[in-house]
Amino acid sequence: MIKQRRDSVTQFEAGGRADLVAKESAEIDWLSDYLPAQLSDAELDALVQEAIATTGASSMKDMGKVMGYVKPKAQGRADMGALSARIKAALGG
Repeated sequence: MIKQRRDSVTQFEAGGRADLVAKESAEIDWLSDYLPAQLSDAELDALVQEAIATTGASSMKDMGKVMGYVKPKAQGRADMGALSARIKAALGG
C-alpha cells in the first residue's frame, strides 16, 4: 500500500497537485507506523555478505542462491528491488 502511495505522490507532484501530495504523504506516514522496522543500509550489506559467504556465491549465476537465503530474512523489512541491486553489485553484476 505504501508503494502505491509513493507512486501516486510522484504522479501528483508531476501534475502539480500539492493537495493530493499532502494527503498521500500523510497516509504513508500513518501506514508506516504499522510496518516492522526497516533494515538499515549497514544491516542489509551485512546480510548480503553473510548470504554470499554461506552459499559460496561467486558470480551472477549464483544470484538465485543468495536471494533464496536473504529473502526470508528481509521480507517486509526491506525493498526487495533495492536488495536485489545490492546483491548484483556485490556479485560484480
